[in-house]
Amino acid sequence: MRRVLKNEDSEIIKTNLGYIEGNSNNNLKISKILYKEQKGFCAYTEEYLGRADARDIEHFDPTLKGTKDDSYSNWFLVKHQWNKEKSTKWEDFQPVLHPTNDNFDDRIVYDDGDYHVSDLDDQEAINLVKLLKLDDIILADERKKYIKRKAKELSIYGESAEVFFKVLIDDDIKQISYLRAIDQEFDIDIRSLLPDLE
Repeated sequence: MRRVLKNEDSEIIKTNLGYIEGNSNNNLKISKILYKEQKGFCAYTEEYLGRADARDIEHFDPTLKGTKDDSYSNWFLVKHQWNKEKSTKWEDFQPVLHPTNDNFDDRIVYDDGDYHVSDLDDQEAINLVKLLKLDDIILADERKKYIKRKAKELSIYGESAEVFFKVLIDDDIKQISYLRAIDQEFDIDIRSLLPDLE
């Protein structure tokens, strides 16, 4: 996971959209905008959200849901499973680092397929890793296998990492996962290669 960037000119803000419990038409608008802003990727796992993937508007701080303080800065589009697993643990992991924190990528670092905190005294970062299961062994193993497979394919392909990943994106964006891992392992800015979504 990397720091999530929020758009100050988001359509959510411009149109003053608010999350309304049980209003699927309204909330679908929010979901579509978040999907577009996140370029189709889960904010937490950085896996592509395909048509068949159950996805949720995640209220990062669930205590704000349904209150006047719940807003765009608290909403992320995520895979349903990650939202479900987080939903009952909020109170157990306080204080917690917010995904939009300016220093996020310095406080939670990527290292050879794993995520860990850079400062063992940084309780907010430690709590976020545990809350979102960024250290989940199964997900980390999938991330490592993916990177190893792409490195092998890249060596066979014989092009630059930018060209290789652009071909994958153009062919089928579902071939792309783990954006921060790609950035760091292949020294590219994968997000800049991703198409803007309509």
